[in-house]
Amino acid sequence: MRIIFMGTPEFAVPCLESLISGGHEILAVFCQPDKPRGRKMQLTPPPVKAFALSHGLRVEQPENLRCNSDLLRELAPDVIVVIAYGQILRREILEIPKYGCINVHASLLPKYRGAAPYQWAILGGETETGVTAMQMDAGIDTGDILLQEKCAIPEDMTAGELHDVLSGLGARVLSRTMSLLEEGTLAPQKQDNTQASYAPMLSRAMSPIDWEKPAREIHNQVRGLNPWPGASMEYEGKSIKVHKTRVCEAGRTPLHILCGDGNYIELLTVQAEGKRAMDAGEFLRGLRRGG
Repeated sequence: MRIIFMGTPEFAVPCLESLISGGHEILAVFCQPDKPRGRKMQLTPPPVKAFALSHGLRVEQPENLRCNSDLLRELAPDVIVVIAYGQILRREILEIPKYGCINVHASLLPKYRGAAPYQWAILGGETETGVTAMQMDAGIDTGDILLQEKCAIPEDMTAGELHDVLSGLGARVLSRTMSLLEEGTLAPQKQDNTQASYAPMLSRAMSPIDWEKPAREIHNQVRGLNPWPGASMEYEGKSIKVHKTRVCEAGRTPLHILCGDGNYIELLTVQAEGKRAMDAGEFLRGLRRGG
């Protein structure tokens, strides 16, 4: 198939790789413009761009797709595949490809529509999530479901770890979706809007831990915000990032903190300002030594 691929972050790279491996013709790859990163604020290409260029693919990085609708028509794609692109596609663009636009979303739609689906799945205490291949429409993640695949969320898995699992799962689901599309055997299913939930962008305002909350909710906060923006606590007037925790029924050491439901959170990995992340026990020993 003749495909235009739209995606930007690392999450989208395995999906692009699966299309290349599947023998599809990639007409062009659209991604967000390069962004300044690091202490030197050096312009850095997004992961999808770097991968596309390494495979000799044409790359476009428009600030706004509105100015590129003519180019999209000239390329005449059979389908546009969109994975975490970062721009909303207007109806005019959705109608350009012969088979419309297909998106792979990191949740079991209609749950967790929006920008941070797998993070909110962890924040919400879900034990299962997955990916959905969807026929895009003018709404935000509201299109017909084409294919879904589930996966478990272990109780200690972080959002960063789940990202990697779902990225690979998404590539597999996309590959299967494209095969069914070529066979003409896709069976789109309407979403049940009564079961929908929304997963907005994360923010640093979500980081501070409220120890009056139940231990499990705090544990999910730590997992769901790892690696960004990270959960945090105050200690002697300084902000400490909390990377990993465990829920306990009883407190035995200073690393166990009593929560609002009477259970405890055990600190496992923390990071002081200006320091590396470390085992919480090592951190505590450093404090006792005055380090």
